[in-house]
Amino acid sequence: MSAATPAAVARRTRPFALIVAAASLPMFMATLDNLVMTNALPVLHSEMGASVEELQWFVNAYTLAFAGSILIASALGDRFGRRTVFAIGIAVFGAGSILAALSTDPGQLIAARAVQGVGGAGVMPLSLALLSGAVPKERRPLAIGIWGGVSGLGVAVGPLVGGAIMEGWNWQAIFWINVPVALFAIPLALVVLNNDFGARSRIDVPGAVLAAAGVLALVHAIVRGNDDGWDSLGVIAEIALGAVLVAGFLLWQLRAKAPLVPLRLFRDRSFSITNIVGFAFSFGTFGAVFILIQYLQVVQGSSPLEAAVQTTPWTLAPMFIAPIAGILAPRVGTRILLVLGLALQGAALTWIAAVMSTDLDYPTLIAPFVMAGVGMALVFAPSATALLATLGLIDHAKASGVNSTVRELGVALGTAVMTAIFVGAGGELLPDMYVDAARPAVFTGAAVLFAATVVALWLPSGKATPVDAATPKTAAADAGAAAGSEPAAEPALAPTA
Repeated sequence: MSAATPAAVARRTRPFALIVAAASLPMFMATLDNLVMTNALPVLHSEMGASVEELQWFVNAYTLAFAGSILIASALGDRFGRRTVFAIGIAVFGAGSILAALSTDPGQLIAARAVQGVGGAGVMPLSLALLSGAVPKERRPLAIGIWGGVSGLGVAVGPLVGGAIMEGWNWQAIFWINVPVALFAIPLALVVLNNDFGARSRIDVPGAVLAAAGVLALVHAIVRGNDDGWDSLGVIAEIALGAVLVAGFLLWQLRAKAPLVPLRLFRDRSFSITNIVGFAFSFGTFGAVFILIQYLQVVQGSSPLEAAVQTTPWTLAPMFIAPIAGILAPRVGTRILLVLGLALQGAALTWIAAVMSTDLDYPTLIAPFVMAGVGMALVFAPSATALLATLGLIDHAKASGVNSTVRELGVALGTAVMTAIFVGAGGELLPDMYVDAARPAVFTGAAVLFAATVVALWLPSGKATPVDAATPKTAAADAGAAAGSEPAAEPALAPTA
């Protein structure tokens, strides 16, 4: 394929606002659906008769299907066009939403959530790669900041939308709302976004199978650990099998000609540490959210809409703070923002766990909720910037895919581990049997976030330097990426050590 000329690239350029909208709207849909689902869990428990284990599979079926498919989706995007796979992902997500809305028992809903996860795998990482490749380098931090803000908006309005819909209609409507969004987002993406290509290599199917099977075995073992016993032969064997499969995946990536996860990326300190931080952040934060959103309804007696309104001090902050953090990241550095955000999030969860009780007055939670929201916002956009900081444009799709996989694994494992702690401590979805079991689970999430804070100190500062000005070499690299050739890695934001 011949290299794209600057004039050809210019002809494909669209207005900045349309590019951001086309890349961010489907990502907003997928983000919205995660917390809409979390807020619906107590209702599904009563209306479907779902057990605590089935409730977490409503979340984990999505995250595991997402994590198991995302690297394949990134590779397919490189080979067949990122916009093409992005649009297919939106369509599959919409189809999964229809199946979820039509579900009549927990098994059907779990399967439909898995279909949504496969669709989400084609949306989340490619949205960032398409956005990063479609805007000028000098406007990339602003675009990523807005992208993070839109993600924060999904976090913010997800519980509100879910609560309002379930109070006004029924739980099925939380899935039906995705259908018109998908129908609008597909043509918008096809018209506005460039169909960028990466390295057109063979798809690593054995690697995908090893990774998906290994992660599924580990999570399934954690979920069944309390019921079957952690010392039971079945649980131990499943954990060992998962570990062997994950190790086999890593060994396969070393010898595969076209690996799903190019392990050379982990030589980059910023990329490696950002992935560790992303895993820990998702593990600690969203595992705790799974416990806390049910605390407000089960113990505090709030309706889904009331619980959503009560969490707005937490969930609204990313919508306002994340875009500002994205703009500030090149000036103050991504490291200081990430460290501060992780520390605030860990402190907030510690505070919440310490004051949690059966007769707690809601105003006591407002301050830690605000602290948690600011901490979350300070992690969203700077982590995306740090992830791509020293990688060439050709690696953006796979890098985003790896990071999204790692974060979704954090969600799945965090939910499984904290539910296991909750159930192991005698927790039940009853007011008098919830708090004492929930408290150690939330403290665990806080401890993981504090550990991530220490790890984040090893990040490069992430401050933009004059070297980052577009040079002929950088321009050539970007043109090569647009053409699908393999340029040398060039920094998107050159960090200082």
